[in-house]
Amino acid sequence: MKIGLTYDLRSEYLAQGYGEEETAEFDRNDTIDALEDAIRSLGYQTFRIGSIKNLIHELDVGNSWDLVFNICEGFQGTARESQVPALLDAFGIPYTFSDPLVLALTLDKYACKSYLTKFGIIKQDFVLLQKEEQIGKHKFTYPLFVKPVAEGTGKGIWADSKIDNEAELLKQFRILAEKFKQPVLVEEFLSGREFTIAVIGNGENARILGSMEIVVKDTQQNGIYGYETKEKCETEIIYKTANDNLVNEAEKLALQAYKALNCRDVGRIDIRASSSGTPEFIEINPIPGLHPFHSDLPMIATRQGISYPELINQIIQATISRYHKLFYRKVV
Repeated sequence: MKIGLTYDLRSEYLAQGYGEEETAEFDRNDTIDALEDAIRSLGYQTFRIGSIKNLIHELDVGNSWDLVFNICEGFQGTARESQVPALLDAFGIPYTFSDPLVLALTLDKYACKSYLTKFGIIKQDFVLLQKEEQIGKHKFTYPLFVKPVAEGTGKGIWADSKIDNEAELLKQFRILAEKFKQPVLVEEFLSGREFTIAVIGNGENARILGSMEIVVKDTQQNGIYGYETKEKCETEIIYKTANDNLVNEAEKLALQAYKALNCRDVGRIDIRASSSGTPEFIEINPIPGLHPFHSDLPMIATRQGISYPELINQIIQATISRYHKLFYRKVV
Protein backbone atom coordinates (compact mmCIF):
# COMPACT_ATOMS: atom_id res chain seq x y z
CA MET A 1 0.00 0.00 0.00
CA LYS A 2 1.27 3.48 -0.92
CA ILE A 3 0.77 6.20 1.67
CA GLY A 4 1.11 9.88 0.80
CA LEU A 5 2.21 12.36 3.46
CA THR A 6 0.66 15.83 3.62
CA TYR A 7 2.13 18.36 6.04
CA ASP A 8 3.11 22.00 6.47
CA LEU A 9 6.86 22.27 6.93
CA ARG A 10 7.87 25.01 9.32
CA SER A 11 11.24 25.61 7.65
CA GLU A 12 9.57 26.33 4.31
CA TYR A 13 7.38 29.07 5.78
CA LEU A 14 10.27 30.54 7.77
CA ALA A 15 12.28 30.72 4.54
CA GLN A 16 9.41 32.73 3.01
CA GLY A 17 9.78 35.34 5.76
CA TYR A 18 7.08 34.29 8.20
CA GLY A 19 7.86 34.50 11.92
CA GLU A 20 8.42 31.86 14.59
CA GLU A 21 5.01 32.34 16.20
CA GLU A 22 3.19 32.47 12.86
CA THR A 23 4.62 29.04 12.00
CA ALA A 24 4.38 27.51 15.48
CA GLU A 25 1.74 24.96 14.45
CA PHE A 26 3.76 23.60 11.54
CA ASP A 27 6.03 20.57 11.57
CA ARG A 28 9.78 20.37 11.86
CA ASN A 29 11.82 18.43 9.34
CA ASP A 30 12.72 15.76 11.88
CA THR A 31 9.03 15.13 12.58
CA ILE A 32 8.42 14.27 8.92
CA ASP A 33 11.58 12.14 8.84
CA ALA A 34 10.45 10.21 11.91
CA LEU A 35 6.91 9.79 10.62
CA GLU A 36 8.07 8.51 7.23
CA ASP A 37 10.58 6.14 8.84
CA ALA A 38 7.87 4.74 11.10
CA ILE A 39 5.44 4.20 8.23
CA ARG A 40 8.10 2.50 6.13
CA SER A 41 9.08 0.26 9.05
CA LEU A 42 5.50 -1.01 9.01
CA GLY A 43 5.95 -2.22 5.43
CA TYR A 44 4.24 0.60 3.53
CA GLN A 45 5.55 2.67 0.65
CA THR A 46 5.59 6.43 1.21
CA PHE A 47 5.40 9.52 -0.96
CA ARG A 48 6.10 13.00 0.42
CA ILE A 49 3.43 15.38 -0.82
CA GLY A 50 3.79 18.33 1.54
CA SER A 51 1.42 21.29 1.67
CA ILE A 52 -1.96 21.76 0.01
CA LYS A 53 -0.38 23.54 -2.97
CA ASN A 54 1.84 20.55 -3.61
CA LEU A 55 -1.17 18.26 -3.19
CA ILE A 56 -3.08 20.22 -5.81
CA HIS A 57 -0.17 19.86 -8.23
CA GLU A 58 0.17 16.12 -7.62
CA LEU A 59 -3.55 15.57 -8.15
CA ASP A 60 -3.48 17.73 -11.26
CA VAL A 61 -0.82 15.53 -12.88
CA GLY A 62 -2.82 12.42 -12.03
CA ASN A 63 -1.05 11.07 -8.94
CA SER A 64 -2.97 9.22 -6.27
CA TRP A 65 -2.35 7.12 -3.17
CA ASP A 66 -4.08 4.30 -1.34
CA LEU A 67 -4.12 6.43 1.80
CA VAL A 68 -2.94 9.91 2.80
CA PHE A 69 -1.47 10.43 6.25
CA ASN A 70 -2.60 14.02 6.71
CA ILE A 71 -1.10 16.34 9.32
CA CYS A 72 -1.58 19.63 7.44
CA GLU A 73 -2.59 22.51 9.73
CA GLY A 74 -3.29 24.95 6.90
CA PHE A 75 -2.18 28.56 6.78
CA GLN A 76 -5.15 30.83 6.05
CA GLY A 77 -8.79 30.95 7.09
CA THR A 78 -10.77 29.76 10.09
CA ALA A 79 -11.39 26.43 8.33
CA ARG A 80 -7.74 26.01 7.29
CA GLU A 81 -7.38 22.54 8.80
CA SER A 82 -10.29 21.35 6.65
CA GLN A 83 -8.78 22.30 3.30
CA VAL A 84 -6.69 19.19 2.63
CA PRO A 85 -9.35 16.69 3.83
CA ALA A 86 -12.00 18.43 1.69
CA LEU A 87 -9.77 18.14 -1.36
CA LEU A 88 -9.06 14.47 -0.65
CA ASP A 89 -12.78 13.82 -0.20
CA ALA A 90 -13.41 15.39 -3.60
CA PHE A 91 -10.95 12.95 -5.18
CA GLY A 92 -12.16 9.95 -3.18
CA ILE A 93 -8.81 9.39 -1.47
CA PRO A 94 -8.88 7.98 2.11
CA TYR A 95 -6.98 9.91 4.76
CA THR A 96 -6.15 9.81 8.45
CA PHE A 97 -7.89 11.82 11.16
CA SER A 98 -11.12 13.76 11.23
CA ASP A 99 -13.22 15.05 8.35
CA PRO A 100 -13.55 18.71 7.21
CA LEU A 101 -16.62 19.42 9.33
CA VAL A 102 -14.99 18.26 12.56
CA LEU A 103 -11.73 20.06 11.83
CA ALA A 104 -13.50 23.35 11.14
CA LEU A 105 -15.72 23.01 14.21
CA THR A 106 -12.93 22.19 16.63
CA LEU A 107 -10.58 24.94 15.41
CA ASP A 108 -13.26 27.51 16.27
CA LYS A 109 -13.23 27.19 20.04
CA TYR A 110 -16.45 29.11 20.53
CA ALA A 111 -18.34 26.99 18.01
CA CYS A 112 -16.88 23.81 19.52
CA LYS A 113 -17.90 24.74 23.05
CA SER A 114 -21.35 25.81 21.86
CA TYR A 115 -21.80 22.42 20.22
CA LEU A 116 -20.59 20.48 23.27
CA THR A 117 -22.95 22.45 25.50
CA LYS A 118 -25.81 20.54 23.87
CA PHE A 119 -24.33 17.31 25.26
CA GLY A 120 -23.89 18.68 28.77
CA ILE A 121 -20.09 18.48 28.40
CA ILE A 122 -19.56 22.24 28.77
CA LYS A 123 -20.99 23.68 31.97
CA GLN A 124 -19.02 26.91 32.51
CA ASP A 125 -20.00 30.21 30.90
CA PHE A 126 -18.14 31.58 27.87
CA VAL A 127 -18.56 34.62 25.62
CA LEU A 128 -17.24 35.55 22.19
CA LEU A 129 -16.02 39.15 22.02
CA GLN A 130 -15.99 40.66 18.55
CA LYS A 131 -16.02 44.33 19.56
CA GLU A 132 -14.77 46.02 22.70
CA GLU A 133 -18.20 47.63 23.18
CA GLN A 134 -19.48 44.18 24.21
CA ILE A 135 -17.37 44.21 27.37
CA GLY A 136 -19.58 46.66 29.25
CA LYS A 137 -22.74 44.77 28.28
CA HIS A 138 -21.80 41.52 30.04
CA LYS A 139 -21.74 40.85 33.76
CA PHE A 140 -18.46 38.96 34.00
CA THR A 141 -17.37 37.08 37.10
CA TYR A 142 -13.63 37.36 37.56
CA PRO A 143 -11.07 35.89 37.22
CA LEU A 144 -11.49 35.16 33.53
CA PHE A 145 -9.36 33.61 30.81
CA VAL A 146 -9.01 35.02 27.28
CA LYS A 147 -7.54 33.65 24.05
CA PRO A 148 -7.94 33.95 20.28
CA VAL A 149 -10.93 31.95 19.10
CA ALA A 150 -9.14 29.99 16.34
CA GLU A 151 -5.47 29.42 17.11
CA GLY A 152 -3.41 26.43 18.25
CA THR A 153 -0.08 25.60 19.91
CA GLY A 154 -0.82 28.08 22.70
CA LYS A 155 -0.67 31.09 20.36
CA GLY A 156 -2.11 34.15 22.06
CA ILE A 157 -1.98 32.48 25.47
CA TRP A 158 0.39 33.85 28.13
CA ALA A 159 0.51 34.85 31.79
CA ASP A 160 -1.69 37.91 31.12
CA SER A 161 -4.42 35.66 29.71
CA LYS A 162 -5.71 35.49 33.28
CA ILE A 163 -7.98 38.50 33.73
CA ASP A 164 -8.86 39.98 37.13
CA ASN A 165 -10.86 43.08 36.21
CA GLU A 166 -12.53 44.95 33.36
CA ALA A 167 -9.50 47.13 32.62
CA GLU A 168 -7.34 44.02 32.07
CA LEU A 169 -10.04 42.47 29.90
CA LEU A 170 -10.21 45.54 27.67
CA LYS A 171 -6.41 45.68 27.38
CA GLN A 172 -6.03 42.01 26.46
CA PHE A 173 -8.95 42.11 24.03
CA ARG A 174 -7.28 44.96 22.16
CA ILE A 175 -3.93 43.16 22.10
CA LEU A 176 -5.36 39.87 20.84
CA ALA A 177 -7.75 41.40 18.32
CA GLU A 178 -4.96 43.48 16.82
CA LYS A 179 -2.38 40.68 16.77
CA PHE A 180 -4.55 37.81 15.51
CA LYS A 181 -7.30 39.65 13.59
CA GLN A 182 -10.05 37.47 15.02
CA PRO A 183 -12.61 37.43 17.85
CA VAL A 184 -11.58 36.65 21.42
CA LEU A 185 -12.99 33.85 23.56
CA VAL A 186 -13.68 34.79 27.19
CA GLU A 187 -14.30 32.02 29.71
CA GLU A 188 -13.96 31.15 33.37
CA PHE A 189 -10.39 30.91 34.65
CA LEU A 190 -9.80 27.35 35.83
CA SER A 191 -7.32 27.29 38.70
CA GLY A 192 -7.01 23.54 39.20
CA ARG A 193 -4.83 20.76 37.77
CA GLU A 194 -4.41 20.42 34.00
CA PHE A 195 -4.30 17.24 31.92
CA THR A 196 -3.83 16.38 28.28
CA ILE A 197 -5.54 13.14 27.30
CA ALA A 198 -5.14 10.96 24.21
CA VAL A 199 -8.06 9.07 22.68
CA ILE A 200 -7.66 6.57 19.86
CA GLY A 201 -10.17 4.73 17.70
CA ASN A 202 -13.57 5.43 16.16
CA GLY A 203 -17.15 5.51 17.37
CA GLU A 204 -17.93 3.12 20.17
CA ASN A 205 -14.50 1.55 19.76
CA ALA A 206 -12.77 4.79 20.76
CA ARG A 207 -10.79 4.43 23.97
CA ILE A 208 -8.41 6.30 26.23
CA LEU A 209 -4.80 5.78 25.18
CA GLY A 210 -3.37 7.58 28.20
CA SER A 211 -2.96 10.97 29.82
CA MET A 212 -0.39 13.33 31.33
CA GLU A 213 -0.68 15.99 33.97
CA ILE A 214 0.94 19.30 33.02
CA VAL A 215 2.63 21.43 35.67
CA VAL A 216 4.08 24.84 34.80
CA LYS A 217 7.20 25.52 36.87
CA ASP A 218 7.35 29.31 36.57
CA THR A 219 4.99 30.82 39.14
CA GLN A 220 4.97 34.07 37.14
CA GLN A 221 3.02 32.28 34.38
CA ASN A 222 -0.11 31.88 36.55
CA GLY A 223 0.06 28.14 35.86
CA ILE A 224 -0.80 28.81 32.20
CA TYR A 225 0.41 26.38 29.55
CA GLY A 226 0.81 28.87 26.69
CA TYR A 227 2.94 29.53 23.66
CA GLU A 228 6.11 30.57 25.49
CA THR A 229 6.03 27.69 27.97
CA LYS A 230 5.31 25.20 25.20
CA GLU A 231 8.31 26.45 23.23
CA LYS A 232 10.47 25.85 26.33
CA CYS A 233 8.68 22.73 27.53
CA GLU A 234 11.91 20.82 28.29
CA THR A 235 12.80 23.31 31.03
CA GLU A 236 9.52 25.04 31.91
CA ILE A 237 7.10 22.10 32.16
CA ILE A 238 6.84 19.02 34.35
CA TYR A 239 4.89 16.19 32.72
CA LYS A 240 3.50 13.73 35.24
CA THR A 241 1.71 10.41 35.02
CA ALA A 242 -1.11 10.47 37.53
CA ASN A 243 -3.74 7.94 38.51
CA ASP A 244 -6.40 9.23 40.87
CA ASN A 245 -10.10 10.05 40.86
CA LEU A 246 -9.64 13.42 39.19
CA VAL A 247 -7.63 11.86 36.36
CA ASN A 248 -10.29 9.20 35.88
CA GLU A 249 -13.04 11.82 35.73
CA ALA A 250 -10.99 13.92 33.30
CA GLU A 251 -10.51 10.91 31.02
CA LYS A 252 -14.24 10.17 31.04
CA LEU A 253 -14.97 13.75 30.03
CA ALA A 254 -12.33 13.63 27.28
CA LEU A 255 -13.80 10.45 25.81
CA GLN A 256 -17.31 11.92 25.91
CA ALA A 257 -16.13 15.01 24.03
CA TYR A 258 -14.24 12.95 21.43
CA LYS A 259 -17.31 10.83 20.73
CA ALA A 260 -19.75 13.74 20.75
CA LEU A 261 -17.64 15.57 18.16
CA ASN A 262 -17.30 12.38 16.08
CA CYS A 263 -13.52 12.70 15.95
CA ARG A 264 -11.72 9.99 14.02
CA ASP A 265 -8.67 7.78 14.49
CA VAL A 266 -6.93 9.75 17.25
CA GLY A 267 -7.20 13.03 19.13
CA ARG A 268 -5.82 14.84 22.13
CA ILE A 269 -8.07 16.66 24.60
CA ASP A 270 -7.04 19.31 27.14
CA ILE A 271 -8.88 19.23 30.47
CA ARG A 272 -8.42 21.53 33.47
CA ALA A 273 -10.06 21.41 36.88
CA SER A 274 -12.01 24.28 38.38
CA SER A 275 -11.31 25.67 41.85
CA SER A 276 -13.85 23.16 43.18
CA GLY A 277 -11.96 20.25 41.60
CA THR A 278 -14.40 19.59 38.75
CA PRO A 279 -12.73 18.68 35.43
CA GLU A 280 -13.71 21.02 32.59
CA PHE A 281 -13.14 20.73 28.83
CA ILE A 282 -10.67 23.28 27.45
CA GLU A 283 -10.22 22.24 23.82
CA ILE A 284 -9.51 19.31 21.53
CA ASN A 285 -6.80 18.77 18.93
CA PRO A 286 -8.04 16.36 16.22
CA ILE A 287 -4.65 16.50 14.43
CA PRO A 288 -2.22 16.22 17.35
CA GLY A 289 1.49 16.84 16.96
CA LEU A 290 3.59 13.80 16.09
CA HIS A 291 7.18 14.69 16.91
CA PRO A 292 8.38 11.44 18.54
CA PHE A 293 9.93 13.12 21.61
CA HIS A 294 8.45 16.60 21.97
CA SER A 295 4.76 16.21 21.06
CA ASP A 296 2.27 15.33 23.76
CA LEU A 297 0.60 12.40 21.97
CA PRO A 298 3.81 10.37 21.42
CA MET A 299 4.90 11.28 24.95
CA ILE A 300 1.66 9.83 26.31
CA ALA A 301 2.07 6.71 24.16
CA THR A 302 5.64 6.20 25.36
CA ARG A 303 4.45 6.35 28.98
CA GLN A 304 2.01 3.56 28.11
CA GLY A 305 4.78 1.38 26.67
CA ILE A 306 3.75 2.09 23.07
CA SER A 307 6.64 2.78 20.71
CA TYR A 308 6.43 5.53 18.11
CA PRO A 309 6.09 3.08 15.16
CA GLU A 310 3.36 1.20 17.03
CA LEU A 311 1.49 4.45 17.69
CA ILE A 312 1.60 5.27 13.98
CA ASN A 313 0.49 1.72 13.20
CA GLN A 314 -2.51 2.02 15.52
CA ILE A 315 -3.53 5.27 13.80
CA ILE A 316 -3.24 3.72 10.33
CA GLN A 317 -5.15 0.60 11.39
CA ALA A 318 -7.93 2.75 12.84
CA THR A 319 -8.15 4.60 9.51
CA ILE A 320 -8.17 1.40 7.44
CA SER A 321 -10.85 -0.15 9.64
CA ARG A 322 -13.00 2.96 9.34
CA TYR A 323 -12.87 3.03 5.54
CA HIS A 324 -13.58 -0.70 5.30
CA LYS A 325 -16.69 -0.32 7.46
CA LEU A 326 -17.97 2.51 5.32
CA PHE A 327 -17.26 0.62 2.10
CA TYR A 328 -15.79 3.87 0.89
CA ARG A 329 -12.75 2.44 -0.82
CA LYS A 330 -10.68 -0.64 -0.16
CA VAL A 331 -7.19 0.44 0.87
CA VAL A 332 -5.42 -2.92 1.34
